[in-house]
Amino acid sequence: MARVGLARADREGLLASPVRTVPVDEGDTALQEVVDLVREESASTGVVVGLPRHLDGHESTSAAEARRWAGHLARALGPDVRVWLVDERMSTVAASRAMRESGVRQREQRTRIDQAAAVEILQGALDAWRRGSAVGEPVAGRKPRRRSKQST
Repeated sequence: MARVGLARADREGLLASPVRTVPVDEGDTALQEVVDLVREESASTGVVVGLPRHLDGHESTSAAEARRWAGHLARALGPDVRVWLVDERMSTVAASRAMRESGVRQREQRTRIDQAAAVEILQGALDAWRRGSAVGEPVAGRKPRRRSKQST
């Protein structure tokens, strides 16, 4: 994962819009930047993270990395902000098509494609939420508690 595109929803949860693209490095800089943005935006409902899948529905090789990253994000945000993994199939294709149709040149698309794909992913999640459908796969951000042994 080289970059993370960020998008946000309006207060009513109807429309997604692009925010920015954050480069992902080996440290926690990108993760902290996303956490800070979520807190700034007061995203109390939740956060969606794209889950890479092949067209046939199987997870791609980068899905494990996305799952790991989503888990770190969920732990960093704490139990008050829910995190979901959302199928990101075709999001980049749809984003590229939308930018092309709105007159964005190919060269400009390269710098904004991650944000535009994030908009596609978030918009799909918002639409599902409004329909009462599952937003995605919930990410467990808390470490499981150890069960205390009870004597019988």
